[in-house]
Amino acid sequence: MGLNSSEDPRVRFAIERTLLAWIRTGLALMGFGFVVARFGLFLREIEAVREAAPVRASTGLSLWIGTALILLGVVVNLLVSAEHVRLMRQVRSEPPYGVRSWLMGVAVALVLAILGIAMAVYLVFVAR
Repeated sequence: MGLNSSEDPRVRFAIERTLLAWIRTGLALMGFGFVVARFGLFLREIEAVREAAPVRASTGLSLWIGTALILLGVVVNLLVSAEHVRLMRQVRSEPPYGVRSWLMGVAVALVLAILGIAMAVYLVFVAR
């Protein structure tokens, strides 16, 4: 007697692993974006030390490229959350794999997306 895919717990676990992998990817994009955004500031500080003179306030394109990477990470987390909810509803989770167990991953992705938006706003409007 074989299990169909909606009854096989390995399907749910595979969906969960995929969500976590995509969250990790989105978080890595946001972290790399922050590093890129601050790299222009780092170069400006090195130039100021070498020349011992006031340096222009521009960070070049690094701020905008870094912010774009952060926003890309946010979009990845939002899209993967929506896809995860769709797939888990399609699989029709039964206890013990009910709603409580799979919404935590979605909640983490959404919190990371909100933090990513806050980081992008900070970089563009405050830290400039």
